[in-house]
Amino acid sequence: MSNEEMSGPSKRLSWLLRHGAGEAQIDMDPAGWASVSDVLRVLHMNRSTLLAAVERNNKSRLELKGGRIRACQGHSLNGMPVTLEGLEASWEEHLGDEPLWHGTRIRNLEGIARYGLLAGGRTHVHLAEALDSVVGKRAAVDVMIEISPALLRKAGVRVYRSPNGVVLVREAPRESLVGLRAMTEQSRRKEADLQASFATALAKEVEG
Repeated sequence: MSNEEMSGPSKRLSWLLRHGAGEAQIDMDPAGWASVSDVLRVLHMNRSTLLAAVERNNKSRLELKGGRIRACQGHSLNGMPVTLEGLEASWEEHLGDEPLWHGTRIRNLEGIARYGLLAGGRTHVHLAEALDSVVGKRAAVDVMIEISPALLRKAGVRVYRSPNGVVLVREAPRESLVGLRAMTEQSRRKEADLQASFATALAKEVEG
């Protein structure tokens, strides 16, 4: 079966294990582990298809151990049996001081400068260890925001790394954001202006 043909099963598995376990009413522990037999039953999938989907997932989002399977990260916060503490206990703590990165669109910069990076409906904010990382960022982004691990720790935020290499935090406060890097031709043409306006916005105190 080709990679293109496998995208359907992989997406179904990712949806169930990241967002749909509560709706599907399958047992899942606080770290996101579910029984392979339950997953196969709910998705009407055979074991060989599941194994191929796990192996070929381009971001290694799915983790398989014996008779259990889970998504490494990216879970919805509401409607899922996972907990922040359960997930974090299953990850390793990231203690490095090299810059971390978060990809976003230009239109989001004003809000990020004002409120920091928030997880929204997910359990954690996803970060990447390199600008060209395959994991930890969306494929289509205008800019990459630079985050300082030292400033995260200073703000009391613990930093984790999932088994597939995604760096995760519950939030990245505005005081941990230190700059940005343009990633597209359009954003590169105005990179200096974007950097200046972002720095100015970060320097302002949040009203209220």
